[in-house]
Amino acid sequence: MDAAARLFRERGFHATSMRDIAKAVGMLSGSIYYHFQSKEEMLVAVYDEGKRRVAEAVDAAVAAETDPWQRLEAACAAHLGALIRNRDFTQVMIQTLPHEAGAAEGRIRELRRDYEQRFRRLIEDLNLPPEIDRRYLRLLLFGALNWSHVWYRTSGDSPEIVARRFLDTLRKQLDI
Repeated sequence: MDAAARLFRERGFHATSMRDIAKAVGMLSGSIYYHFQSKEEMLVAVYDEGKRRVAEAVDAAVAAETDPWQRLEAACAAHLGALIRNRDFTQVMIQTLPHEAGAAEGRIRELRRDYEQRFRRLIEDLNLPPEIDRRYLRLLLFGALNWSHVWYRTSGDSPEIVARRFLDTLRKQLDI
């Protein structure tokens, strides 16, 4: 799965063949079908593993906090940190859209919904003005965090500082 995640990230799902993955791990191309019936099934496994890694980090970070804003900040920091640590898996999650997954589209959508539900709940718990659309707040945070592969530098601020500054900027604009 590590090789599949790396190749899906580097080449894209459609440009990577089962033969490419088998070759990367030193298997005969037909042997990989013993473990995965299709490339779509392998994509689901990679996606599920990436989701599991990020979700575990977020769940652990949130469990340590009680204040709603601190919980969201901890979730954002954990999400960003997990994206950085698990780059091959998480970039597959971000770059491969459900409609590109063929027969695996439904399963990919389900995995996304399950993960995003954490942030829906966290944002619902915030005391926000009624004119703030919580859906757009969630999309704003995911958009900023999920593009970290473009802008984040390990020599810069830590994920915790980035999350704090993101949310401080929001709170300042909301006067909270």
